[in-house]
Amino acid sequence: MNLPEPDQAILTLEPLLESIRDGVERAGWVLSELQKTTSHELEGRWAGESSRCAYIFFYRKDLPESVQVEAFIHESSGELRSDMSLVVNGPEFGTLGGVKEVLDRVRFAMRETLPAGFRSPLAVRVSLPDAAESPEEADVELRAKLVLPTRAIEAGASAVSALSTSVVTAFERLLERPEVAELLPPVVD
Repeated sequence: MNLPEPDQAILTLEPLLESIRDGVERAGWVLSELQKTTSHELEGRWAGESSRCAYIFFYRKDLPESVQVEAFIHESSGELRSDMSLVVNGPEFGTLGGVKEVLDRVRFAMRETLPAGFRSPLAVRVSLPDAAESPEEADVELRAKLVLPTRAIEAGASAVSALSTSVVTAFERLLERPEVAELLPPVVD
């Protein structure tokens, strides 16, 4: 891993990726997959520009396979942004209860657990693998995000790495909250 200079602003995708990876791995998570894409043939309002994206996936050996941390990085002309997500593949929809109630419980837990002052989107995705199945059998995915602020990226690799460690540590605490723990699959011995 080639970390960028610790206190210089991060300007491109690779140094941001390495800084996030460093911070997440310091917190005990293991890289499981890294995907990079470059797009040159953009249309519409982005015609003539190019963009690069990276998706980084991490897991922890002591957590169920249904739990992972993902980071997304997007670089385009004049813009570099990133977010980190705690992803939980939850129980079947029929055992979940009302989506509004789940969102209320999880957003409350996020507000109390994730670092304050950061934008933290929350998504619950419900999907049926086959339209012939009953809605009660639908898969549920919870995605708690934290958007890395531009000021952290501009502060450099040390700031991004430290923030990434703090974010995954907060995600771990979020997993321990009853509002989220109830969405984890049962432990099988």
